[in-house]
Amino acid sequence: MSRIGRKPIVIPAGVEVSINGQNVTVKGPKGTLDSKIHSMMTVKVENGEVVVTRPNDEKEARSLHGLTRTLISNMVEGVTNGYKKELEIQGVGFRAAKQGTNLVLNLGYSHQVIMPEIDGITIDVPDPLKIVVNGIDKQRVGQFAAEIREKRPPEPYKGKGIRYAGEYVAHKEGKAGKGAK
Repeated sequence: MSRIGRKPIVIPAGVEVSINGQNVTVKGPKGTLDSKIHSMMTVKVENGEVVVTRPNDEKEARSLHGLTRTLISNMVEGVTNGYKKELEIQGVGFRAAKQGTNLVLNLGYSHQVIMPEIDGITIDVPDPLKIVVNGIDKQRVGQFAAEIREKRPPEPYKGKGIRYAGEYVAHKEGKAGKGAK
């Protein structure tokens, strides 16, 4: 059996999990998340825990077992604590600012890059070289952070661009490093 799939999800105080057919709804202090689960999986709430079971040991069922349990666990975590992704900007003249609900990026282009906040996502700019993306849905937070990073990914020669906090960017030697004499 899947070690991840077998593990029950403990429902913290203040969180309510309801199952209606193949739809799972998780309500908590930070908001509400809905998800549709695969028809092969069975989800039950027992003794303050969510238990995911599978019908057989076929490859697809084993794969979906751990996935379904992790998705529901991420929903419970999101409505209790939320998720955040931090991005760092490196480069001379590169900076970020917040204007209303829009993120305004100066990334060395001839124009500013403006990204509006989307539903369920909030953007904080604690200083001009740091961006924090917050939300309750792990997938949407990660996707929005990836879209911001995509505007100017870190380049390998000088490392300029937008990177995740703590991300390692492998540097390459330039032309002078080959065999300059």
